[in-house]
Amino acid sequence: MLLLAMDTATPAVTVALHEGEGREGGRTLAAATRVDARRHGELLLPAVERVLAEAGRGLAEVTGIVVGTGPGPYTGLRVGLATAAALGAARGVPVHGVCTLDAMAYAVGAGLDGAFVVVTDARRKEVYWARYADARTRVAGPAVDRPAELPREVTRLPAAGAGALLYPEVFGEARPGLPEHASAAALAALAAERLAAGVALSEPLPMYLRRPDAREPAGYKAVTPS
Repeated sequence: MLLLAMDTATPAVTVALHEGEGREGGRTLAAATRVDARRHGELLLPAVERVLAEAGRGLAEVTGIVVGTGPGPYTGLRVGLATAAALGAARGVPVHGVCTLDAMAYAVGAGLDGAFVVVTDARRKEVYWARYADARTRVAGPAVDRPAELPREVTRLPAAGAGALLYPEVFGEARPGLPEHASAAALAALAAERLAAGVALSEPLPMYLRRPDAREPAGYKAVTPS
């Protein structure tokens, strides 16, 4: 199994190539990450080409695509999903969706004991969040809320992610040094583990959790032909 993974749900444009299955047999062959919230569309395909070249593999060898489904801001998130869909269609291989917060939890779980929360920046003074019993078990969320409106049972937990670091007055247990953004290497490893265990992955559909910023203007003046 050779999985090409990508995620654009956070400010990170991240791509990885993963070979093998399960917890013990898989490995990341190459990975690239660039944090730039305004250039997802420019950076993603060059990152794919760079990762394949570094691994010495071709797109024709890829057996599956894995893409982060968010939650994330509308414009950035759709870049990864559209690219994954296009590459999957071109190669005739399956495209698997994985919740971005699940992949982040998978990446940070080894550094935390017990329950924790993953929090990313949703802009508009809101955060995307999900609560986990451990690195592989989500027990609440994903959801989008204003930090101050989150229940104490969430904000008192150890917290990872850029969203938690933005609001230290709310997330008192925010942990610096843990991954702040998505990692395609973790995304691919989690997907490979689930596939090897026979767990069905989600469809590659976006989790926006709210309406996009761009909306159709209201109050058009009616114009009728004379």
